[in-house]
Amino acid sequence: MNTPEWLIPGLVGAALGGVIVAVGGFSALGWTTGPRADTLARTMATEQVMAAMVPVCVERSRADPERMDHLATIRQASGTGRRDALMATGWATMPGSTAPDRALAAACLTALDLPSS
Repeated sequence: MNTPEWLIPGLVGAALGGVIVAVGGFSALGWTTGPRADTLARTMATEQVMAAMVPVCVERSRADPERMDHLATIRQASGTGRRDALMATGWATMPGSTAPDRALAAACLTALDLPSS
């Protein structure tokens, strides 16, 4: 069987074109694989939930009758102890959850802007 003389250059050109499109798409056009897109979506969702819950945490701190005692305890702690002290107050527990959230506690601590003593 005789192959047309354009067949080999055509196949090589198609293969190189496919490689160029794939490299360009993933590097310059922002294409991602499924697992990478899933990771990005989960990260964005977590950040959005935290952003929405920080005002709830701050409002809980304002409504707490023992606020001043809790704030004094938080101010006396240092490092991650401050976050743990805030978690102990219950302010960083999301509605419907039984345990406080560390990420929410850290974000709430930042929003409360407590100076260290």
